[in-house]
Amino acid sequence: MLNKVSEKKSNKVLDSVRYWALLNFGVLLLSVSMYMFNEPNHFALGGMGGLSIVLAKYITPAISFLTQPVLLAILNGILLVLGLIFLGKDMTVKTIYCTIAYSLEVYLFSFIPLERPLTNEPFLELVYAIILSGAAHAIVFNCRASTGGSDIIALIIKKYSKMNIAPALLAADFLIACLSFWTFGPLIGLFSVLGVFAKSFVIDGVIENMAKTKYVTIITVNPEIVAEVILDNIHRGYTKYKAEGGYTGEERTIIITVCRRSQAARLKASLHEVDPTAFVIITDANEILGKGFSERM
Repeated sequence: MLNKVSEKKSNKVLDSVRYWALLNFGVLLLSVSMYMFNEPNHFALGGMGGLSIVLAKYITPAISFLTQPVLLAILNGILLVLGLIFLGKDMTVKTIYCTIAYSLEVYLFSFIPLERPLTNEPFLELVYAIILSGAAHAIVFNCRASTGGSDIIALIIKKYSKMNIAPALLAADFLIACLSFWTFGPLIGLFSVLGVFAKSFVIDGVIENMAKTKYVTIITVNPEIVAEVILDNIHRGYTKYKAEGGYTGEERTIIITVCRRSQAARLKASLHEVDPTAFVIITDANEILGKGFSERM
């Protein structure tokens, strides 16, 4: 009994470490995209990062200490107040953490000399900016957090409407991207608008891929053994009911559970060891709402 309690505590700690590692990885990707690709090319792919790039064009020459990273921190601070009002404490606390980490990382990157773009191929750099920022936003959203800025606006739109997060973020970012036409000219403006639209598709695709889960149906004559594997190995609940074999007429137990893809692989391997006669059906489940899975934001 003590071993099971200790194992559950260990798994909770491990899950927490994985969560924060994934969240910080998403923030790091966004920071790299901003400093290495967006800022040098003046890509305003929406968000407060894009708006801070536009504002820095006019403000920094007049007030030297108001650099792009400083302006980014100020803008995010203003929107955090809105997040606290409309999104609640839990989401806002995570957003505060991501906002501070994002602003700090962009600021630290500024000590690395980068006076011009990495290459002479702006479209290539736009592709990298789209992939990195799109994946970053998707990872952070999947962790039920945001990096502040227009993410907060998008989450507010999603909460009070039927829009998914990607089109909501697109709506919030489009106007900021359009400002780059006036600030940096038609070429950068076209790149920015294209990037905003492409980023929304990347976000949608990555979120959908990360949200995919497995629906597992197990037909067995050893329900106690299978139930123990589900509870102890992948730490999921299950539903079971009695059934009768159509050919043999023998009684069987059908057990249903849903889990992450990595958990389904562990479950399949464990079942093969403890109950090799079990009939196992594993199918994709695009979205599951409920405790332990997705919740409507």
